[in-house]
Amino acid sequence: MTSFFKKIKSSWSFYFALMKFLSLIFILPLLSIFASAQPNSLYQKKIFIRNGDTLRYRILYPLNYNQKKSYPLVLFLHGKGERGRDNEKQLIHGGSLFTDSVNRKNFPAIVIFPQCTPEDYWAQMKMLQDRTDSTPEKVEYLKDVPPGKSLNLVMMLLDSMATGNHVNQKRIYVMGLSMGGRGTFEILWRKPNFFAAAIAVAGGGNVETVSLYAKNFPIWVFHGSADKVVNVNDSRRMVTALKSAGAKVKYTEYPGIDHNSWDNAFAEKDLLPWLYSQKKK
Repeated sequence: MTSFFKKIKSSWSFYFALMKFLSLIFILPLLSIFASAQPNSLYQKKIFIRNGDTLRYRILYPLNYNQKKSYPLVLFLHGKGERGRDNEKQLIHGGSLFTDSVNRKNFPAIVIFPQCTPEDYWAQMKMLQDRTDSTPEKVEYLKDVPPGKSLNLVMMLLDSMATGNHVNQKRIYVMGLSMGGRGTFEILWRKPNFFAAAIAVAGGGNVETVSLYAKNFPIWVFHGSADKVVNVNDSRRMVTALKSAGAKVKYTEYPGIDHNSWDNAFAEKDLLPWLYSQKKK
């Protein structure tokens, strides 16, 4: 009888050891994947329809959101690679910046990530030369043309949100990276009196438009000096033009950094404190 119970005890020990081993191999990685995906799930999926056209976007509300209070509003414009209709990819770069527990606690705000359709761009521009492995693309930024469909829908969405009491109209911000950095400069001249501050990363724009908004709000521009997609000179020209027009502009250039300069920008400890401290006059 004693030997029988010893065998049972031994079997149960083996069973628990096996379960522990399997959890290390299978369960823990799954929990890790779930945890990494969790931040983006905090953004609610929405659609905005006007005149038969649809804009897909994600929205993040502040912790303990109170509809009777007004909050800052942040518009984030994604890059070319995140275009689509899945209402998912636009959160790849920048989404976790706002769901970070510390940032979300310290900077309560409404954040929207619209998604540009695959055939569209945030900025109106003409491609003069495609990029190669060593040469950035060359573009001409257009001025005397209407906005693209996606950006036009974004502007209408902003107008509709700004009319509500839950948005602080003196604290509406825009930031974007790559194609979204270009889109940031685009929306600034198309809505020159709307924003309180702007952040443009690895972008560029039409220098002829800066006088429309240069003195209206501060702008922080970022770029990597070794960018092989969007020429760093695009940002340099914009900064020079903005300064000449009397803008309050900051410029941070990362030596030797390629196109993903947003990784460096998002790591700047003063980025969000600077953004949320700005208030429209």
